[in-house]
Amino acid sequence: MNHSDFNHLAVFIAVAREKSFTRAAAHLGVSQSAISHSIRGLEERLGVRLLSRTTRGAVATEAGERLLANLVPYYDGIETELATLGEFRDKPAGTLRISSHDHAATTILWPKLSKLLGDYPDITLEINVDYGLIDIVAERFDAGVRIGDQIAKDMIAMRISPDFRMIVVGSPDYFARRPKPLTPHDLTSHNCANLRLSTHGGLFAWEFEKDGQELKVQVSGQMIFNTSPQLLSAALEGYGLAYAPEDVVQKYIGEGKLIPVLEDWSPTFPGYHLYYPSRRQALPAFRLVLNALRV
Repeated sequence: MNHSDFNHLAVFIAVAREKSFTRAAAHLGVSQSAISHSIRGLEERLGVRLLSRTTRGAVATEAGERLLANLVPYYDGIETELATLGEFRDKPAGTLRISSHDHAATTILWPKLSKLLGDYPDITLEINVDYGLIDIVAERFDAGVRIGDQIAKDMIAMRISPDFRMIVVGSPDYFARRPKPLTPHDLTSHNCANLRLSTHGGLFAWEFEKDGQELKVQVSGQMIFNTSPQLLSAALEGYGLAYAPEDVVQKYIGEGKLIPVLEDWSPTFPGYHLYYPSRRQALPAFRLVLNALRV
């Protein structure tokens, strides 16, 4: 196999991962026609079809999936070793990709990590908001942020926040039209803003706890969103109730714009943790992230 074949393999991995010729071209910084030419050359060289083109992008064939599965461990290992060479530079550099809930991204990651960007101009920070329990290794993230009880056992985890409480809130205008719920069961008669989870497409059940009794309520309402800021907006504008982290809504409660209810049922969740595979720990830029987020 000659040198050009290795370039073709790198292009194939990018297309198979991105499931798109267009996104792969943007990722590699080349033209889409160059991507197509490279894939066509590789397929002709091997004598098998590796990718099926669809109206929505590209999907690996059975042969392509087999090739991808065998190539990725070696390819990622080479990338990691090349990235490790950055230790010999005077300043940490590179792109750090972190998957996170928007709550943690807004209240923890950005406030703490944004300070690094001014001190280290060679670092690029990418924060991807996702509610799904994704495989950060397969999706090529350096780290992920989730609450403590949602982290896979084979990951290294570091706490980056204290425990936090979730509460139900509504506006004074909303409660002028409807009675306040006294128990979680009363929520079935209220207009609640729902959050749709990307992992399986279902709606997030509101969780409650009192005197050791745990309860999940599948609420209903006219509003369904897939990120949490819109839930807060709906509550502030009087459309319905929202289930939100206490630290996010405390300001509006203090200003009288929101009223908390069911506080004796409000549960406390384990704090957020940064988790990552052990091979990332040696990179200088990543060590800066750990130091910045450590509590």
